[in-house]
Amino acid sequence: MFIDTIPNRTSPPAILLRESYREGGRVRKRTLANLSKLPQALIDGIAALLDGGKVRGGGGGKGEPSFEIVRSLADGHVSAVRGTIRKLGLDRTLQGRTQVERRVRDLIEAMIIQRIIAPGSKLAFHRALAPETATSSLALSVGLVDVAEREVYAALDWLIGEQPRIEAALARKHLVDGTLVLYDVSSSYMEGRRCPLARHGYSRDHRPDRPQIVYGLLCAPDGTPVAVEVFEGNTADPQTIRNQIDKLKRRFRLSHVALVGDRGMITSARISEELAPAGLDWISCLKAPQIAVLAADTGPLQMTLFDERDLAEIASPDFPGERLVACRNPALAAERARKREALLAATERELTRIAEAVRRKPTKHDRAAIGLAVGAVIDKRKMKKHFALDIDNGHFTFHRRQEEIAAEARLDGIYVIRTSLPKDKIGADAAVAAYKNLARIERAFRTLKGVDMQVRPVHHWLADRVKAHVFLCMLAYYVEHHMRNALAPILFADHQPKARERASIVRPARPSPAAQRKLAKRHTSDGTPIMCRFRSIADSHSGALRTAFR
Repeated sequence: MFIDTIPNRTSPPAILLRESYREGGRVRKRTLANLSKLPQALIDGIAALLDGGKVRGGGGGKGEPSFEIVRSLADGHVSAVRGTIRKLGLDRTLQGRTQVERRVRDLIEAMIIQRIIAPGSKLAFHRALAPETATSSLALSVGLVDVAEREVYAALDWLIGEQPRIEAALARKHLVDGTLVLYDVSSSYMEGRRCPLARHGYSRDHRPDRPQIVYGLLCAPDGTPVAVEVFEGNTADPQTIRNQIDKLKRRFRLSHVALVGDRGMITSARISEELAPAGLDWISCLKAPQIAVLAADTGPLQMTLFDERDLAEIASPDFPGERLVACRNPALAAERARKREALLAATERELTRIAEAVRRKPTKHDRAAIGLAVGAVIDKRKMKKHFALDIDNGHFTFHRRQEEIAAEARLDGIYVIRTSLPKDKIGADAAVAAYKNLARIERAFRTLKGVDMQVRPVHHWLADRVKAHVFLCMLAYYVEHHMRNALAPILFADHQPKARERASIVRPARPSPAAQRKLAKRHTSDGTPIMCRFRSIADSHSGALRTAFR
């Protein structure tokens, strides 16, 4: 910030308090206040503060400085998050009954705030509360002084004990009987090998060298997180369904809901053994082999269904009591065709190099060596079904299986939604939209695992501490989710999703006209600059945020 004097011809100059900022490589200025009517001594004092941080006493006399600013603590982002917590009533949900529990509650609230504004380890959080190392007003805002390290970990132990009560309170607020519930599973690798939950399994982080944990997230239809559960790292996705059914029926006291999950989660076995006996409905998607059976010559899924439309309801005796909604997305079909051709071409190039090496020196390549080299190439891109291989001692040739490739290409862009909900409960378009809402829970996982929440790396060794850490991150995402929605008008986000233009529920939606104008001008309708990142909002507009969220 700086004071700018603007000449005004024969009138007194305008004294403006301004700040500079960079936009698209250009330096711009915005006016924060007009100081023209203030006394000159006060203007000089403000200028002195901005310049060197020293103020002279005695109304501008030559006495000793009354005080000197050594440093200031950032407060806007802390107040913004804390104000959101108050608006959501999360502080009351965490509220304890005794003085000791209130201090623990304050620690949990501070950890949630810190996880949003500067995610890090619990020791980093403890340093953020210390007066000599604090960079924000977090400790002062929450009212925490003289916090010991052991109190931080004791607060985590308290939180995991209160998790069922807190999740039940969130469920009462966001879930009702007859609603849809989104559910999906992810995993994160662990640091160290001493945690009893750490196991080797399918790594979504592409770290098969590390043990991991698996956690399942339950969300409301709008993507609001409600509950999270941590499992051992080698737990298969469908095996987590039973715990969620028990949670919805017993803890949340919901007699009837519809669970929305992906095709690897809600399988036919889970439906017949767990969901149907519990009286729950479901919305999921068929796997590729099941779709291929439906698309056989005598099957109900014929390509002529999509001559004039991209969505059609079909029925099959293989799925009794279920509705099947077949969809064809041309954009998805083109992308799958492009990706398959790229994988085929890349595999072909590597196989050609192996064939040339065998041709040049056939005596040095036996059948086993060639098989190992070819197997590594084929498995790398999962293209074995599309190539015919002829391997022998000193001999290797290959060619594409065009019939298999054409059969797979015929189903490009086609997916089939399966649901047990009748037509009077949910239409075909709404069923497809519900399944597509799983993208919201995928966004939650990206936020949790990315730079926003940093659920990983996980350094805790005790199982309960690991569970408390994941639950704490979920609570932080709960707050951030609502902040993103509230701040959508000044973010590069579509703040009018109901106004999006869509030819059909199957095809991608176009941004709303308001979002397109915002993107083109990079300003809102009132001239406010658009923020490109969520974190930059707290850095650039802390004062405005503090006012907006109180």
